Amino acid sequence: MSEKKFTLSPTFVAEYADRKPPFGFNGLGEMVYLRTYSRFKADGTQEQWHETVQRVVEGCYNMQRRWITQHNLGWSDRKAQRSAQEMYDRIWNMKFLPPGRGLWAMGTALTDEKDLAAALNNCAFVSTDNLAKDLAEPFVFLMDASMLGIGVGFDTKGAGSLTIRRPSLDNGVAVFTIPDTREGWVESVEKLLLSYFVAGSQIAGFDYSLIRPAGSPIKGFGGVASGAEPLEKLHTEIREVLDRCDGQPISVTNIVDIMNLIGKCVVAGNVRRTAEIAFGDKDSEEFLDLKNYEVNPHRAEFGWTSNNSIFAEIGQDYRASAQRVALNGEPGYVWLENMRAYSRMGEAPDHKDKRVAGANPCVEQSLESYELCNLVETFPANHTDLDDYKRTLKYAYLFAKTVTLGKTPWAKTNRVLLRNRRIGLSQSGIQQAIAKVGIETYRQWCVEGYATVRHYDDVYSEWLAIPKSIKVTSVKPSGSVSLLAGATPGIHWPESTTYIRRMRLSKHSDLITPLSLAGYKIEPAVGSEDSTLVVEIPVKIEEDIRTAAAVSMWEQLAMAAFMQKYWADNQVSATITFDPATEGAQIGHALDYFQYQLKGVSFLPRYDYGAYPQMPYEAISQETYQARLAEITPVSFGSTHEEAVQEKYCDSSGCVI
Repeated sequence: MSEKKFTLSPTFVAEYADRKPPFGFNGLGEMVYLRTYSRFKADGTQEQWHETVQRVVEGCYNMQRRWITQHNLGWSDRKAQRSAQEMYDRIWNMKFLPPGRGLWAMGTALTDEKDLAAALNNCAFVSTDNLAKDLAEPFVFLMDASMLGIGVGFDTKGAGSLTIRRPSLDNGVAVFTIPDTREGWVESVEKLLLSYFVAGSQIAGFDYSLIRPAGSPIKGFGGVASGAEPLEKLHTEIREVLDRCDGQPISVTNIVDIMNLIGKCVVAGNVRRTAEIAFGDKDSEEFLDLKNYEVNPHRAEFGWTSNNSIFAEIGQDYRASAQRVALNGEPGYVWLENMRAYSRMGEAPDHKDKRVAGANPCVEQSLESYELCNLVETFPANHTDLDDYKRTLKYAYLFAKTVTLGKTPWAKTNRVLLRNRRIGLSQSGIQQAIAKVGIETYRQWCVEGYATVRHYDDVYSEWLAIPKSIKVTSVKPSGSVSLLAGATPGIHWPESTTYIRRMRLSKHSDLITPLSLAGYKIEPAVGSEDSTLVVEIPVKIEEDIRTAAAVSMWEQLAMAAFMQKYWADNQVSATITFDPATEGAQIGHALDYFQYQLKGVSFLPRYDYGAYPQMPYEAISQETYQARLAEITPVSFGSTHEEAVQEKYCDSSGCVI
């Protein structure tokens, strides 16, 4: 007998079918939705917004239902229907949105039939601290997670803990026929690494004949296969890295090289997107020079695959590292002692997260080794008052907590997730909210909103009979999800009050014709193959919100500290833009002050628009905006057949490969 499934009332869903969704930014939000999150239906057409929300909400409540019924905790379809309808309404109206991964995967065969809950999580972290014992496991975990689209942070603490031994032909060759699966690719890399990490090993040989040719469709995650070439190249490049170091202890550079080469392989052919961040010792010149391609010319081809940050220590001398930041924006900084000691930085230290070892690639989540993070985005500016926002927090919390009921393919990960139940309720459009209600009222929303989330964690953890979440709030950098709702990303100020936002689409996309008919400017992508077009969307932000160029580095840091104090018990993802000429020399001094108020921070030099053709954002004048707006009419996408190019990572263009 097939399992009974929860479904929303068809009459209820039908009420939303003919409504116009509140997509933001002059059609940009709807275009991003259709390009990125709308899935094919059985009839070959794409979901419309009311159908996507239905799939997501039903998937969420079915996860709850399975858990409750499996544990005989007492499920009520009547109560679930009432609750699910309110969640539906709040997602449909974009008062909160699941992460991009949730919009794309929740309620599909991936989660309902294959029980692959890892697809609902955003990012992860893995430590190499126990490399002498774990051997290939941290590298294998990163590759497996990356192939599921999960961005992964890693550290270099395992440097020096094992000796690289080139396998000898005298011991023979063990040929592995690689299955045409994610697991097969990962296992091949594991066998290769172990052949160098375990003395006396046979040479690892590979048969690639079972791997489907390039261009073949990929079921489940969508897209087309890249063929065996990226994997063959990865095997060759890993051998080159390790052969050079035969008989030597594994180094910081070796660890990051292997992780970065895996990242390059995963994104080869533009089939998948992921993210990496490497964490290193603050005093390691070797780590700090990883992106100095005069020192490490062999890394020029793949060093871009990770952002690099140091484990900073309270009271350290920041001058030397700050000079590097002033030149190119790296390294970033994370303070493990703050991450372990504090929930919100405005509270007394509680030390409940003492096992934290790092963070995800966008650094909004404290994480233990092998832990995943799952995030949900709320939009306080889209609410009428605090009570309205508190109701949204209930359902945003419930979605995130539900994701913690799923399991992953990794035993170590499941052990951490089952114990911590860590979630991250985030906010976007923060500057819009402050402009709307004022800073003091907004502060109250954060304080009372946090208390509300903690209240619901008490209620629903008891209902589900699972541990309370170790931490519950964060501020992620956001990306395409905030575009759907017409919100500014995370804590950040908009680049301009009026600007052109450029999006890339295939020339075969069904979205091109309706955009062209509506008068949007479309042109071939510069420096790209003939198959890619660039669409320009004029965007206007509320005039009472300042732009990034008008906000000093110091005020941006203060805003990050504000959110770390009043809202985020995990972390605030903050990329602080600065003027290299006037503020570059102040970075070290700023770190002296804010090391006591933050858990992590990164910096980015601010350059004028027009640095290269077809930049994603280009500031324009009010007059130009009005002229461009007059050229377009409301776009009607109708029924399209656009395959979603899902965002499988932190949902931030600032931290993805």
